[in-house]
Amino acid sequence: MTVEQTVEHPPRNIGLDLVRVTETAALAAGHWLGSGDRDAAHRAATRAMASALDTLDMDGRIVIGEDREMNGRSLLSSGQKVGNGNGPEVDLAVDPIDGTNLLIKGRPGAISVVGITPRGTLWSPGPAAYMEKIIVDQEAAQALVPECLDAPAAWTLALIARVKEKAVRDLTVIVLDRPRNEPLIQEIRDTGAHILLKDEGDAEGALVTLSPGTGVDILMGIGGAHQGVLAACAVKAMNGGMLARLSPQTNEERLTVQEAGLDVKRIMTCSELVRTDEIFFAATGITDSALLPAMRFRSDWAETHSLLIRSETGTRRFIHAEHGVRVKP
Repeated sequence: MTVEQTVEHPPRNIGLDLVRVTETAALAAGHWLGSGDRDAAHRAATRAMASALDTLDMDGRIVIGEDREMNGRSLLSSGQKVGNGNGPEVDLAVDPIDGTNLLIKGRPGAISVVGITPRGTLWSPGPAAYMEKIIVDQEAAQALVPECLDAPAAWTLALIARVKEKAVRDLTVIVLDRPRNEPLIQEIRDTGAHILLKDEGDAEGALVTLSPGTGVDILMGIGGAHQGVLAACAVKAMNGGMLARLSPQTNEERLTVQEAGLDVKRIMTCSELVRTDEIFFAATGITDSALLPAMRFRSDWAETHSLLIRSETGTRRFIHAEHGVRVKP
């Protein structure tokens, strides 16, 4: 006699709950706009998000989280349980502030993000810190082939340009402005394509790349490994294309990654990073971006702008909310 296991799936209304979570984190973080205080901003947003997640009807496990400790513990670390335990078993990828330095310097591009999938469907990069990635929207998704990660930038951009029926010089590429990406940046410049250099914010960059009407065609370069998996949730939910490979930047990191049993040569797609089509992804703007306006504080209320994506229905909801009770820092 066999006993069938009942798999609980995230309910369709959990998406709005996730928006409340990112709104709460954004409202807490917004008080630190331009403050220069990274620790205080991070602490406020992390506490707010952790508290909001624990009110949800779910048995959640964080796979991609925030591992920085506060008072000897990390509230949103990988492996942490969240939710009230009364609901489906789910995996979560979270970032209370994607772009903390942008926030505390008063620069655009900071958002709060959460992704949720059924239990056991999110890939974990473990101790890996860095990941090389290419992300494109739905229109160009089929053009990506594994060879793109090792090919010259000109070759990859030519593939994308052909599918989009553009000249390479008319493409716009997002790249993180880091020394490790300088050779790639020069390669792209040599093709004549446009470049948008970002100080940080992998998830926000992915959302801008995936969304129609932003003018961005592709995201390339080496960024955070954990942020890469978080971005993959959005890529898969929006039917985009993604190639990724771990990219250790030091011999010490390479040894640590290999000891964890991870293959630094393996090229992965978003379907390998996120092994399900049941994805909810929520983001709330903290500072202005090409996709979401900044949150605003008034005398006794605040307003936020959020994006909710549900992969099963292909739905993108833009939510403008007015909050009658201000969240204290």
